[in-house]
Amino acid sequence: MIYLDNGATSFPKPESVYSRVDEVLRTVGGNPGRASHRMALEADRVVFGARESLAFLLNINDAERLVFTKNATEGINIALKGLIKPGDHIITTSFEHNSVARPIKRLEEEGVSVTRISGTDGLISLEEVKAAIKAETKLVCITHASNVFGAIQPARDIAKLCKDKGVLFMLDASQTAGALPLDLSTLGADIVAGTGHKALFGPQGTGFLYLAEGIEPLPLLDGGTGEIVDILPLPERLEAGTMNMPGLAGLGAGVDFLLETGIDKVRAHEVTLTVMLLDDLAAIEGLTIIGPTEPELKVPLVSFTLAGKEPREIGLSLDNDYDIMVRTGTHCAPEAHKTAGTFPNGTVRVSAGFFNTKEDIERLLFAVREIAAC
Repeated sequence: MIYLDNGATSFPKPESVYSRVDEVLRTVGGNPGRASHRMALEADRVVFGARESLAFLLNINDAERLVFTKNATEGINIALKGLIKPGDHIITTSFEHNSVARPIKRLEEEGVSVTRISGTDGLISLEEVKAAIKAETKLVCITHASNVFGAIQPARDIAKLCKDKGVLFMLDASQTAGALPLDLSTLGADIVAGTGHKALFGPQGTGFLYLAEGIEPLPLLDGGTGEIVDILPLPERLEAGTMNMPGLAGLGAGVDFLLETGIDKVRAHEVTLTVMLLDDLAAIEGLTIIGPTEPELKVPLVSFTLAGKEPREIGLSLDNDYDIMVRTGTHCAPEAHKTAGTFPNGTVRVSAGFFNTKEDIERLLFAVREIAAC
């Protein structure tokens, strides 16, 4: 079995992630922040440790500005719905994941104006962002790397532009947190949302939201500890309810694995696999690669179409005939496929991970060549 859908959820996880989740489920039964007995205190330490590890990985000076969520979608919704009001203007792209596109559409229906930049091959330019900014612009919200095109945006340059213009900058780092070195102390983004279950190697049901100093969205959910009238500090104010403590333990273990291994090493390996994909897929007659073909401009995912073959048909053949799992369809990003001209059938998306090998990619390429020849 060959798994090449790491852009959706990374698999397998490091062994330390499995063992840590098992250990915490078996030995730490308390709720974090809810009691003073030994298990609850240990649960606090589990969450604190995961928060500190992730803050260290992302170079966040104040770990309390790092809010844990159940996924990137929750973090994105907290930020957008907690900061944006009718009359505000948002700049985004025409190729966002639905986790961004749907909340922004809801805000648009409630009186927020929106400019959507299309870019080229999933990559927007600084000039396009600059031209879209106007007096009422409150926020620029973009994906750091599209889950369809794979293109890495010039986030640092856009952040500087936004700061110069007095506009907030929000980044969806779902495809880049753990896959690329991210230094949030210097990147300049005011808000960064990400998920734990992709390149951070955590379990599903984990995610994060980083808020720079002074960014204080209203809570999406109300609850938590203390008196009803209490205004809780961050991160507790945005973490209402019992947290996924075993999942966060696994996320902490995944982050620790990255810290021990080194993101540069992970990135180098994944670039090697991406080069193989880009070079050899491009040589197949009738195959079209969606997005940039320069590996340094991409996260490790490659979307493609094949003339005369439906993406779903290719995916089923890869799974049933070759034991290879990829993603097909519109990848929860229909607007991206409309921008790419691949809607409604979408593409085949191959997303390699750190635990994939060159042999896995060679097997995939062999299979696609056979399918193309049929």
